[in-house]
Formats: sequence, C-alpha cells, structure tokens
Amino acid sequence: MGADTQHKVTAEHLKRNAYLYVRQSTLRQVIENTESTKRQYALKERANALGWPPECIIVIDSDLGQSGAQAADRAGFQRLVADVGLGHAGVVMGLEVSRLARNSSDWHRLLEICALTNTLILDEDGIYNPAHFNDRLLLGLKGTMSEAELHVLKARLLGGQLNKAKRGELKFDVPH
Repeated sequence: MGADTQHKVTAEHLKRNAYLYVRQSTLRQVIENTESTKRQYALKERANALGWPPECIIVIDSDLGQSGAQAADRAGFQRLVADVGLGHAGVVMGLEVSRLARNSSDWHRLLEICALTNTLILDEDGIYNPAHFNDRLLLGLKGTMSEAELHVLKARLLGGQLNKAKRGELKFDVPH
C-alpha cells in the first residue's frame, strides 16, 4: 500500500461499508476458474487492512455466472449501485474493472454515483477516488479497455465460427 492509498481512505469512508463485488461471466468459469474467484474474495483482506472491520465488508456475489455486458440482468450489480447511491458505501471493490461492468454506460454511471457520494473504487492495481480527475480518467480508460476486450473476444469467436462455416465444418446440436 502506497502513501497515496493511505491518504485516500478517510474516516468518512471507514464510517460506511466496504462492498466487494464478485463475478465470473459464465457458470463454466465459476467451476473451472476457481483461482479467480478466490482472488476476488481475497479483496476482503485488503479492505480489512485499510481499516474496515470484517462485519462492515459486504460481499455481493449473486451475479456469479452472469455476463457483465448489461446491468439489467444482474441483481447484485443493481443492489451495489443502489447502495452506493444511498451513501452506504465507503469503497467498492472488484478484482478488475471488468468484474463491475463490461459496457461503458453502466461503468460511467457507477463512476458518477461514486463521485457524487464520495465512494472510493479499489481493484487489484490500487485505490481510486472517482471525484478526482486523474483517478476518474484512469478508471474511464480501464472501463473502455474492458468493453473493447469484450468486443475483441466476441469478434474472435464469430470469426472462428465463420471460418468453420465456410469450410462446411460448423455443427450445431439439434434441439431436444
């Protein structure tokens, strides 16, 4: 933890809860990529080291196995945004930006609400205050890169399917 991190967390933040948002995109990832899930849950220790007692660390993991492409189908994300908006959160934690939102409108909405309520954002790289221009700029770039990553992954998958289709090798399971 750097000196900058120590100065960002204030007594005001510590009076509120720390929210840890845990998400994997698919049920297969939840089952096969257990290390990622463990790393996400380990962020509770970071919050505790920054001064939040364990009883003030709220874990939201109801969106495990759901894509971050849209907030509409993610009750956990919606709860997180609502609690931040109500001023209950001192910090929102996620392993990386893509765990929180994979589209810019959801991400920037969360950033705006965090800035208005003086809520910090913590990821594996550091802690950010969306009310500060440089932190918000960096968080915006991280969100844009996350959204672009999703687009690139979809394009690769579609490209592979199209190549198989051109060769006549694309197969689908018949519905039962």
